[in-house]
Amino acid sequence: MDFFEQQDVARRNSRVLVLLFLAAVCLLILLTNALVAAFLFFGQDYNIYSGSREGFGGFLSYFTWARFGSIGLAVTATVALVVFVKWIQLSTGGKVVAESMGGTRILPQTRDTAERRCLNVVEEMALAANMPVPPVYVMNEERGINAFAAGITPADAVVAVTRGTIEQLKRHELQGVIAHEFSHILNGDMRLNIRLAAMLKGITFIGDVGHILLRSSNRTRTGASARKGGEGSLSLLGLALWILGWLGGLAAGFIKAAISRQKEFLADAGAVQYTRSADGIGDALKVIGGYIPGTLVHAARAAEMSHIFFGQIEHHLWQVFATHPPLQDRIRRIDKDWDGHYIDRKPRQYAQQPRSPGSGEVGVGRAAVVAAAMASMGASEPSDQPQVDADFGPPPEQLEQETATREEIPLVFVRHSHEPLGAQALVFCLMINAEEDIRQSQLQLITEAGVTGLAELTNTLQPGVHELGAPRRLPLLEMCLPALKAMSAKQYRLFKNTLMGLIRADRRTELHEWCLFQLTRHYLDPEFVQVRSSRARHRKLQKVALPIRVVLSILAREGSGDTDTVFRQAADELGFPTMQIMPREQASVAAFSKAVHELADCYPLLKPRLLKAMSMAAAADGKLNPAEREIIASMAAVMDCPVPGDLRVPV
Repeated sequence: MDFFEQQDVARRNSRVLVLLFLAAVCLLILLTNALVAAFLFFGQDYNIYSGSREGFGGFLSYFTWARFGSIGLAVTATVALVVFVKWIQLSTGGKVVAESMGGTRILPQTRDTAERRCLNVVEEMALAANMPVPPVYVMNEERGINAFAAGITPADAVVAVTRGTIEQLKRHELQGVIAHEFSHILNGDMRLNIRLAAMLKGITFIGDVGHILLRSSNRTRTGASARKGGEGSLSLLGLALWILGWLGGLAAGFIKAAISRQKEFLADAGAVQYTRSADGIGDALKVIGGYIPGTLVHAARAAEMSHIFFGQIEHHLWQVFATHPPLQDRIRRIDKDWDGHYIDRKPRQYAQQPRSPGSGEVGVGRAAVVAAAMASMGASEPSDQPQVDADFGPPPEQLEQETATREEIPLVFVRHSHEPLGAQALVFCLMINAEEDIRQSQLQLITEAGVTGLAELTNTLQPGVHELGAPRRLPLLEMCLPALKAMSAKQYRLFKNTLMGLIRADRRTELHEWCLFQLTRHYLDPEFVQVRSSRARHRKLQKVALPIRVVLSILAREGSGDTDTVFRQAADELGFPTMQIMPREQASVAAFSKAVHELADCYPLLKPRLLKAMSMAAAADGKLNPAEREIIASMAAVMDCPVPGDLRVPV
């Protein structure tokens, strides 16, 4: 699967979405004018038995350019304002979407067996996709089997699952569902989904206003004759707006169905690629077919975001408005020999799950959540898990050991990466210098940060982390990200400032330090501050010739090949036969950082060419050593694009 091509398809789908949205708004303006004209026409000397003396021509006389322009401006302004507000709300990160639908973040310290297994599967799929491990949310009140990924970019993405998903699916089935959501992340579908939700809210908002007016008029009706006329007008206005909203809802449903269906087939194929087996996603779909609650979701705000879910969240009378393809079609795309029989999985009426406070429910920040979770670990034993048909596989401890073995990382590091203090220590270890005097000054900086036990833990872990070398630095950092996202905003500022101090301790910035810092900042900043994500605005490489020259020059000087030769090969690959390598004094790490961020705004189909040329500049024989792979992977992350398969660090 060419993820770069699919990202370009998602970008083109955004254009189609805009065109459909504009058509729906124009239709809404026409319908609003028709309703206003009808209201004026029937309100002027109209007899129900004989009709109007003016006839149809009189009705048309109520259509005037002045009124049409005023109504059009009012409708357009209302829709635009609602879209803008909704976009601002949803673009703050996937956590907002997850929490708005009742999702609760699963903390790494959870004692729930199903939740720990889910975290392990998400971590496994993230490492297989060569992307950071996203936070995971669970919708505890939902028994249906469903999931979704939300966010604008991989940096602020979250994965959410229903309680039914983690309780009812076997491990390989859960892997298929999670891999499906990761495919949406890498295909660029999340940004499209957020745009779709914001635009459709603008279309249906007028109907929401009408519904509110109808309900308010019913509640305030007292029977007083003096108020009958006002209440009648309010009810009539509410009914008219509700009809407009209903028609807009039909248009919104059609747009969602037109945009959403095909990408579900693509994400199913991506799940097969990540899991290297069709059984996981195929069996998960078969379980859904034989499971009575199916994929239904009852969260109050799920309907407006129905297109982001793994499966259909509600029954549709007409398939033309369904946001997902029929279940049978999805299964047969994966398993052509399917016999038509589903897998029976009995639902269980388990007790209400305790809801841990999410980040949006705690006024003092995530630190309180982490402290409460740590306290509960020592204060109580894990509760009995509901017995269901799903096979939960190995215990969480064995899964951690499997992760450590697969990634060739010591088990103690894997366990420390799952809690905030240990994750901070591991990231700091990646920046500790080998020279003793610099190392001591760095440890002093950590001590001055004032976090109890952090300097001691960093000093203890640093020799082992140093032994890992470049091949394992990226996987270790990616495993630390979920625990680091559990920090409060104040803790993150302290962590980030300390990290910058460690880098500056030797009064120079090495390229590998830039890589690790950029990865950390790129994936953590969206959790705590508002950041500007990359946007496709450079159609041709000629527009970014200077950033390309900077990047290729620095990579050629840092790489293992002959500097002039590899630079020439990389420049020729991108179609710049006259480009010259920059002088060493101009090729600074600061210039490199600025150039990479500029290249992030290239169109998706240009990025694989850039990464290929960058790999050529970094290695003479076309084969990247671990340190060079780390540089390319870091650049790919900053550029918000997947790492091509032949450049991924082997696992």
